Amino acid sequence: MSGLCGLTNGNDEESNDLLQRTGCPSPDTITKLVRRLRALTLTLLPVEVDPDSINDPTSRIITPQVINAYQRAAGDFGDALPYCLLRACAEFMWDANHNPADYGENYGRAIACEVLARRIAHLFPRDKLTEVMATRYQHLQVDGDVSETSSALEMAIDQHCTIFLSSTEAQEVVDALWSGQLIQVNNKHHDIDYVPYSQTREHTFLSRIDASRLSVPRYQNIFRIIIWLFFLVVYSQAVREPLDKINLTHRSFDAWEIVLYLMALSFTLEDLLKLFKLLRLVTWWRAFSFWNSIALITDSLLIVAFTFRVLGMQTTDEDAGAYWRLYSFQILSCVAPFIWMKLLTVFDGYKYIGTMQICVARMLKESGIFFALLSVLAIGFAQGLFALDAADGTIESPLTVVNVLVQALLQSPNYEKFSTSPIGLLLYYFWNTVTAIVLLNVLISLFSSAYSDVVDNAEAQYLAFFAGKTVGMIRAPDSYVYIAPFNVIEAVFVVPFELFPYFHLSEKNYAKLNRYVMSFIFFIPLTLIALYESTFDPAKHTWVDNWWRGDDEGEEDSPQNRDPAVDDAGCRGMEICKVQFEELIKEFPNTTQSSEATILKEINELKTKLDLILQKLGD
Repeated sequence: MSGLCGLTNGNDEESNDLLQRTGCPSPDTITKLVRRLRALTLTLLPVEVDPDSINDPTSRIITPQVINAYQRAAGDFGDALPYCLLRACAEFMWDANHNPADYGENYGRAIACEVLARRIAHLFPRDKLTEVMATRYQHLQVDGDVSETSSALEMAIDQHCTIFLSSTEAQEVVDALWSGQLIQVNNKHHDIDYVPYSQTREHTFLSRIDASRLSVPRYQNIFRIIIWLFFLVVYSQAVREPLDKINLTHRSFDAWEIVLYLMALSFTLEDLLKLFKLLRLVTWWRAFSFWNSIALITDSLLIVAFTFRVLGMQTTDEDAGAYWRLYSFQILSCVAPFIWMKLLTVFDGYKYIGTMQICVARMLKESGIFFALLSVLAIGFAQGLFALDAADGTIESPLTVVNVLVQALLQSPNYEKFSTSPIGLLLYYFWNTVTAIVLLNVLISLFSSAYSDVVDNAEAQYLAFFAGKTVGMIRAPDSYVYIAPFNVIEAVFVVPFELFPYFHLSEKNYAKLNRYVMSFIFFIPLTLIALYESTFDPAKHTWVDNWWRGDDEGEEDSPQNRDPAVDDAGCRGMEICKVQFEELIKEFPNTTQSSEATILKEINELKTKLDLILQKLGD
């Protein structure tokens, strides 16, 4: 919650000056570079080109010469080139979506910018990847306003750039953010920088007992899994004997219900705060995604169940009290499917479940066409059947007509309902035909298309999803992460010292208060994290990895491996390298070029030789 009043990271103040933003280009400079890159791309692709040929590793369009031209086009601002290319990609996609006549041309240009961003990021030295991926820039919007700060990684996530996010370079930065090797530090420009965590702490066990480590996505994920499994146990116990609790002897809350509703309150606060942040960072329709909607429905049902339970406890009328308690437990029972459904979002850090979640979300998105057609037809048929029912002078409830239409949609039509009305029966037959033969087959086709799109590109889709999940946990973060249900403690005992003027503390004292509170509440988890990082963390102890993988992994192309010498005493005079490595590879094809480029190169070589021969003959 403290993130609403300013971005800090929970570290000591002296760590805030670790990285200075010197030489960062202004929004005007970034905008000019983006426009230059757009002009280059328009010249490179004046006509529509197949996107698959653009993304081909041996593309005849994105050649090494083209990549070199884009690098030189950035001048002294090469570090901002991936960000500017992704920004140009976003603008081309906007053009494509708002100009259907040129959709293919602009979509190909957007793909070209994304592919170029990936290829150029690959050319940077490894020690500059963090700076290239995570440095935040601003640009000028169409109306002249300055945009929000964003990095190349965040820009790619916002646009769901699977080509860029599935690259080794992007995933290396994402993995560093996920494991907490890379952390956010507030700078003097009221923005955030990314620095290695090792630069902010001493390498001792006590120094690693740091409350800010709870904001690391990996530890957040583990904590949320444990909390949610505990919540499922609490919920199962709370609804285990609802009939007994309706009796007068169970009018008050029992221990399981108290824990249930306290955790429900904490989840509601967390979901509302998350929704508020999303509305600030993205457009409103992207904030109300499928899983966010499920969370809001779950929270709403738990609030209604709690309200009815309190009404049942407060009323003096025994019948009314039993009535409200009954409805409370009925609504609480309806929460079960949503709670178990949200289990997918808790374990989506694992590849199989994450891919399955992507498939489900994509299918539900595609089903919007089906439900749009179904809604229009359902209104028309419902109005017609209701009018036929009213023609004989007797009117039944409109819900009766809706019920028979839904039964027909679920493959259980009630033909007896309209047996006395030939026209009504004919209309009902037509409804069954349209839904069973036309609309449901449309839905099946949409689901099949969405599933194949995700599965055919499952690896890149999951890597993009994982990058979004990781950055989403730390983007516009709370200064101090109190994971639900402990955010209730924050709201009651900590937030007043930040929001209310009478209790307001200075930034330094507020940081100390949070560190003391979090160190007390999360002492055991923080100790386990410190023990893991100081003793078992693979990022620090790589000897086990090297033992299993071998010492020379990643050095296959080193000079000593190309022409090795024989040191075997039993094989004196014998050699491996009778033919040198450079001689061996002369016959290899150039797989970095397309077949067209190879043919053109050979033609140019023949042309050069022919010109030389003609010149000698002329002499």
